[in-house]
Order: sequence, then structure tokens, then C-alpha cells
Amino acid sequence: MSDITGTAQWLGRSARMPTRRNAWLACLIALVVVLVFGNLANYAAPDTNYGWDLRVNCAAVEAHVDGLDPYYVKNLKGTKFSYTYLPATLDAFRPLCADGFLVGHHRGVFLAIAVLCSLVLPGIGRTRSLRDVALRGLYVLGAFVGFEWVLASGNFAILGGGLTAAALALLLRPAKPDDRHDVPRIAGAALLGLVMSFKLVFFPLLAALYFLPLSRRRKLVLIAVAGLGFALPILISVAIYPGLFSSWLLAITGGIPGQLSVQIEEPNPSLLLLAQAVVDRVGLADSKPLVFATYALAATAFVLAPFGWSLLRAIRNKEGSLPGRLDRWLIDHPRAAMRITVLAMYGLYLCSPRLKEYAFFELAVYGAVLIVDLPAAALAAVLTIGVAVPTLVSITGTTIEGGFVQLAVALACFWILLLDFRTEPERLERKAVRP
Repeated sequence: MSDITGTAQWLGRSARMPTRRNAWLACLIALVVVLVFGNLANYAAPDTNYGWDLRVNCAAVEAHVDGLDPYYVKNLKGTKFSYTYLPATLDAFRPLCADGFLVGHHRGVFLAIAVLCSLVLPGIGRTRSLRDVALRGLYVLGAFVGFEWVLASGNFAILGGGLTAAALALLLRPAKPDDRHDVPRIAGAALLGLVMSFKLVFFPLLAALYFLPLSRRRKLVLIAVAGLGFALPILISVAIYPGLFSSWLLAITGGIPGQLSVQIEEPNPSLLLLAQAVVDRVGLADSKPLVFATYALAATAFVLAPFGWSLLRAIRNKEGSLPGRLDRWLIDHPRAAMRITVLAMYGLYLCSPRLKEYAFFELAVYGAVLIVDLPAAALAAVLTIGVAVPTLVSITGTTIEGGFVQLAVALACFWILLLDFRTEPERLERKAVRP
């Protein structure tokens, strides 16, 4: 506990503002650090029940090596869960599962990757500082208790989070007028598309690349590259693993009897399942069209419409067609454009129909880019709602699985970030800080 207290004091000092009136924020951050690290300490003791997703993944790799079909649970040793990743990942994941090292030491490895995310994540219109890195690390480790679920389950969402951080670091670079400088950004788009192929439902997030402060042609090229990065693992799976690809389709659509599959009925804290719960309450549980209509309405009302309206307010004084006005505003306000790009990624991720508890770790990676630029009051609100509240719920032993606590706090943080953008969309430009 002394190490945790020392870490809290260091982060509190690094986040302290120059004025005395913001000393309370440093105290809040120190308290949040104690909560987060105290909660994660619960997973330090050995427990054979932890790391079940990691054991499933590595059991699938071993079954593939032995010539068995890994999409049939009967071929996986010691598990009742199915393998849901594309066939192309079986050989890609083989080095991770070699010699059982990751299965036996995943807590330390996953923690190191999460901390690395905070070091890799870029700033927007700011010089790099210890304060910002510390805040990003705190948010990655504690927001929505997503990392807690990744750590407990041993889910490979940790890889998605690490690759997402790397992709954002490449994408959110200062815009250059010469296309030759787009090579890192193209690599970032391809990497982001690859990450989306891990869980196909997150594919719409790639549309957020249109909000980068680049010419329309360059943005469309990036979206096309990201789409290719997304499609490549699928094409490889079809071409090289045709039999396994057929089994994968059966596994995720419920075509293999007697084992879990990806279905709407599967518990997860998403807007789709929230819509189903609402429809169930009115006695129309069997009406799938009504469920999806309610889900679309909720996604529009809670995320898409507020985001679109905020963007329209920002460009309202421009002249010309809507796409032209948007393109000019994004190029004229590059730092605000990069911020709205990440906010769009956050919102589209949040709208996913299948948002498992561990997926909130990747959502926290997007949020960590945005929180360091918030004013003191907004930052305090995000840390309290997004980190302290779900952590306290977890510490008290209240179950989160099957509920909507994570979804509620993630939506609240989205609204805070969006309201900050609506209030001061050009704040970063006014600061005139070189990235």
C-alpha cells in the first residue's frame, strides 16, 4: 500500500496546477490513483479462475497446431468457451502462446502493455509532459474498469488497445501540405483497420478518419487504406484457411450446437442490449425489428445526433456546401479537427452493438487522448464519473457483468467531452502550442 500511496502523491504533484484554486484537483487525482491501484491489487494474488479468455485463445492455437478444428469447443482443452477470432489469427497468436509464458504471467505483461499505451498515446496541440502521460496512464488503467476486466479475463483486447494507441500516434500527426509526409499516417490507418478486424462490429469507426485536417482526397485514401487493413485478415482467412473460415462462420452465427456464440441474447453492456431490455419490459421481446429500431434511436439520440449538431454549430459561419464547409473548417482548425476525430472514434465505438465489459479498455484508450486538454472542472467530472464511480462499484463487490454501469459512465464522459468541444471548439488553436 505504501507504493500505491507514493504513486498517488507523485501523480498528484505532477497534475497540480500553478494556482492554489486547483489544488483540489490534485487531491482528487491522488484519491482516484489510490482507488484504481487498490482495485487492481485485488488481482495480484494467484487465482486459477483468472485468465480464462487467454486460456481459450491459447487452447485454440494448440488445437490448430495439433490439426484439430479450434472453432469446436470439444477440441479445446479445459474450457467451455469458443474461439471467436478469424482463422488468420491462429498462426499470428502462436508466438504469444508458446511455452505457456503468457498464460502464466499475463498479469505483469498486460499491465506493462497498458502502461505502454499511455506512453505511446499522442497529445493534441500540447508539448509532452509528465502530467499528461500520468493522466493518460491513470485513465487507461482505471476508466470504466475496462482494464480490470481485461486483466481478470486475460482478454486479447489488451493487444487491440496497444495497437490502437500506436495507430493514433501515427494518425494524429501535424498535417503537412506534401503527400510525401503521409507515410506514417497511411501506416496508422492500415494499423487501425487491422485492429478493427479483431472484432468486426467496430468497423464503422474507420469513418471517423474523415474528420482529420487533410484534403478530402487524402482522407479518402486513408479510409481506403484502413478498409484494406480491415479486409486483409478476412481475405487471408478465406484464401489460406477456407475450411476453418467456414467453421468460424458457423461458430459466430450459432451454427455449432451446444456451444456459446455471438448472438443478440448474449449479455453485454451495449446500447443494443439496453434496447432489448427496454423492449422486454413492454412485453415485445420477440420483435427483433422493434429492438433494432430502438437501438438505432438510442444511438442517434445519445451519441450521433449530439455529435453532428455540435459539429454543425462549429462550421455554421462558413459558406458553401456542407462537405466543403466541413473540409475547410477542419483544415483551418487542425488541432480541434484531430480532437473531433478521436471524439468521433469514441462515439462510434460506444454505439457498437456488441460492447463487452473488457472492450471498455479500448474505449478508454480513445478517451485518454482527450482528457488531458480538459479544463479543471471538466477533468474532475470525467475522472469522478469515468474512473472513481465504477472503481468504487467494483471495490464494493457489486457485480457489473450483465448491467449497464460501464455504458452509463462512458456515455456521461462522452457528453462531458462533447460539451467541452461545443463550448470552446477553438481553444487549442488559441493556445498556439506547437505539438
